[in-house]
Amino acid sequence: MSPISQGSASSIRAETTRAAIVAEALSWVGTPYRHQASLKSVGCDCLGLLRGVWRACYGPEPEAMPAYTPDWAEARGAETLAAAAGRHLVEIAVGEAGAGDVLLFRWRNHLPAKHAGIMLPSDRFVHAQQGAAVSTAALTPWWRRRIAYAFRFPGVLS
Repeated sequence: MSPISQGSASSIRAETTRAAIVAEALSWVGTPYRHQASLKSVGCDCLGLLRGVWRACYGPEPEAMPAYTPDWAEARGAETLAAAAGRHLVEIAVGEAGAGDVLLFRWRNHLPAKHAGIMLPSDRFVHAQQGAAVSTAALTPWWRRRIAYAFRFPGVLS
């Protein structure tokens, strides 16, 4: 993996809007779940959804994606997903997250975050979850308790 920091990612578009991110995320709804995939209408996992939205809104992905297993977070015990997000997105306080921002969830308090979604207006988010197609979900108390991190795509305009 060869990370590219935000400062050196000169090939990406400089800015986008929350509306563009939300529209792109919603265009993935119905895409079947496929581990490690990132192809709209064909298959993706939660990370693949983020990667696809990045490509549509910014251009080429900023770093190569290594293969990963479904239990990668537990096996490594490190905040790998949050670290990768921090290399390319802007970390924000969870309470500041709004439409177009990325949420990372942990399934249990002692485990690393390993699920991602993109906030929509009206306390909803879009995500890809094993056993289901990409869909929207309400940000219920169950989901809120599991939010570990929030990030904003770089250069987001209102």
